[in-house]
Parts: sequence; structure tokens; C-alpha cells
Amino acid sequence: MGESVPVSCPSCGGGHTFTAPVYPCVCGAPVAPPLAAGAPVEPVTRRTWEDEWVTVRCAECGSACDQPRPELGCACGAVLRIPVRFEYADEPSAERSEQSEPTAPVERPELPERSERPELPRRPERFEHPERPAHIPLPRTAASPRPAFRPLTIRTSHDAVTAAGLYLRWLGFKSVVQTDERSASGIDLRGPDVIAQVDPTMSPASVRSVECLWLNGLNASAVSVYFSLAGYADDARARADDLGLPLFVMDLSGSPKPVNGPADELVSSGA
Repeated sequence: MGESVPVSCPSCGGGHTFTAPVYPCVCGAPVAPPLAAGAPVEPVTRRTWEDEWVTVRCAECGSACDQPRPELGCACGAVLRIPVRFEYADEPSAERSEQSEPTAPVERPELPERSERPELPRRPERFEHPERPAHIPLPRTAASPRPAFRPLTIRTSHDAVTAAGLYLRWLGFKSVVQTDERSASGIDLRGPDVIAQVDPTMSPASVRSVECLWLNGLNASAVSVYFSLAGYADDARARADDLGLPLFVMDLSGSPKPVNGPADELVSSGA
């Protein structure tokens, strides 16, 4: 388990305890970003790809890997970026403690320059075959134990969120509730093991929205699901396939339809 630090929200003053998430290194050892205790946190007001990652070194094998930068969602709606200690991070940090004892400089091997977008885990090649269409529905191998879904007609953006919540409960996710106010992270629905974003606009969802939702799900250790009324840009669908993120489109009748392989798998297997 990663180390824990107390966190105070600069927006509302609320107190929290944040525990660093742990991810496996390529050698199999658990690795967690070292948190800078006592350093001020910053609310996330604008997201860029480079700001979402921090480089962490494995204590077992010495290799460096990119991990999602630690974040915490406050009940007031603010998303707080948790600072990490400089000796492990990939960029200088103003949060280093001035009271820390001086230490000898640590020689770090040269790391290859990161591209604009780091390579992320990819889905199996069945979703990447150039000769196949973008979406092939999975065959039904057994009768579904679930009753038929009863949709809710969509007249407002609130109806779209409600319909998506009903669909997630139909899939088997428990205790799915709407957020009181849409936070900076864009999350509309939450459950113990699922988060979902609902886009009621008339513009196709972008690749940036898909990537941000995936990062929020990774940070919350939950399944991420995207619903859109206007569909998705081509690069957004390709990115969702790479990340294994289910995409659904909704019509005004309130019936979500899967549009990629991960969504088909979710409908077939349930939560």
C-alpha cells in the first residue's frame, strides 16, 4: 500500500486523507509515487497530457515508468492534484521541504524522450485488424439473465444522465448515483466500481474526453463507461479500443447502443 498524507482542499477547507495508488513495475514489484507531505495541493483547472503523468523509479530493479499523477476528488467538486517528491518525479517541484537534510545528488540514467502521448496498454489485435469494419457486434452465446431494458425518453440533458444511470444498473452495477454537480473531471455518474460520463451535446465526443475519463477510472480503480448522443470522433473510438473503454450512443428514446468491442463485452458479460 502506498503512503498516506493529509490533504486540505483550498476551495472549501475540507480535510481528507489520501493514499498513493500502487501500480506494478515491469519486474512485478509494487511501485507508488512518493507523496510530498505538507506540500500545498493545487486544484485542477486545465488538463494537458504531460501534466497527467509522473515518472516513478522502482526501488527493486531501478527502472523508471510513467504513472498517472495522483489526484483526489473533493466533495465540493474540486479535483486536487497531489504533489510528489522531487527525487522521483520527472520535473522540478516547488513542493520540496526546506527542512529536509541535504543529500548527495542522485545520478539518474538518461531516459528516452517521451513522445507527446506515451504508449498505453493496447487491446488485443482483434480490434485493430485493418481489413475489418470499425465495430463487429459479439454473438450471443447464451440467453441473457437480465430482463429487457426499459428506456427513459430523453427530453433534457438531465434525462440523458438518468437514462444512462438506469442502463448501468441494468448491466449490474450497484448503487449508481448522479453527482450533485458535474465536477471538473466531467463525471456524471458514480458507483462503487464504475464511473460514467454522459455527453448530451450535438458534437461527437473527442479523444481528449475519452482519455480523461479513462484516467479518472484508473485513479478510482473503477470501470469507465462513456455515453454520447452525437457519437464519437474516429480517433476517439480508436483510442477507446486501445484503452478498453466501453462506448455507447444514445438516441432520444433513451436506449444505449454499444459502438465498440469493450461495450459489447460489457453488455454480454454484465458488471
